[in-house]
Amino acid sequence: MKKVFIKNRKGQKLAIILQEAENSKGLVFVMHGLGGFKEQPHIQVIADAFSKHQYDVVRFDTTNTLGESGGRYEDATITSYYADLEDVIKWATTQPWYRAPFILVGHSLGGICVGLYAENHPEQVRALAPIATTVSGKLSFESKEDAGELSKWRDTGWREEISVSRPGVIKRLPWSHMEDRLKYDLLPFASRLAMPVLMVVGERDTDTSPNHQKILFNMLPGPKEIHVIKGSEHSFRGPGHLQELGRFFSLWIDSLNQT
Repeated sequence: MKKVFIKNRKGQKLAIILQEAENSKGLVFVMHGLGGFKEQPHIQVIADAFSKHQYDVVRFDTTNTLGESGGRYEDATITSYYADLEDVIKWATTQPWYRAPFILVGHSLGGICVGLYAENHPEQVRALAPIATTVSGKLSFESKEDAGELSKWRDTGWREEISVSRPGVIKRLPWSHMEDRLKYDLLPFASRLAMPVLMVVGERDTDTSPNHQKILFNMLPGPKEIHVIKGSEHSFRGPGHLQELGRFFSLWIDSLNQT
C-alpha cells in the first residue's frame, strides 16, 4: 500500500492510497461521500474486500472534504467531487497498473458521482456499486424538506453540523451546495447502467433512504442486486453493519469473477 499526492485540474492537492495486488484481476476506484475521507471504516472495508480478491484498489480524498486533499469543506459540491473523480481516473491511465474496464464504487455523494461517470462512459465501467447513494438532487431536496432542515438552511444561507467521523469538527455548508446538487440526477439515463450493479443501504438511512435506492434499482436494466442492512444508518457504524457490508461485497466480487 502506498500514498500518492497529485494535482487536480485546479492545481489543488489530491491524496490517493493505492493498494496493488499480485496477479491483479482488475482495478477498482472507491470514493467517499460528503465530508468523508479515504480511511473511513466503510471505505476501508470495501477496499479490503477487493484487495482480498486480488484487485488493485485506488481510494482518494476529494478536495473540499475532511481528508488530506486541498480545498475547503464549504466549497464541496457534486460538481467538484465529480471533477476530482475524473482527474484521479485520468491520472490512473498514465500508471503501469491501469486497466479498463474498471469497477467504480462510491458512498453517498460519491455514489452519484460514480453513477454519473458510468452513465457518461459506460464502455469504461465493468461494474458499479453506488452505496447509500444520492440518487438525485430533487430527491435529496424533498427528503430534507420533509425533515424540516431546508428552511433554516435556505434562510440563513448555511447548514452547520458536527462531524461524526472527525469529532470536534463543525461542518458548514452554504445553500449554493444544494443549488448545485439540484443539477444532478441519475434517473434520466439509468438505462445506460447495464453493467452489473450492487446497491447497499441502511434500513434507518434518512439521508439516502431505502425507498430512494429502490427507485434507482427498479430502473436498472442489467444484472443487479440490492441489500438493506437491518438497523443501520447512513455510514454502517452499528454493531455488525460493517461486517455485513464486507460480506455483500465479497459475494458480489465472487460473482463478478465468474463472469
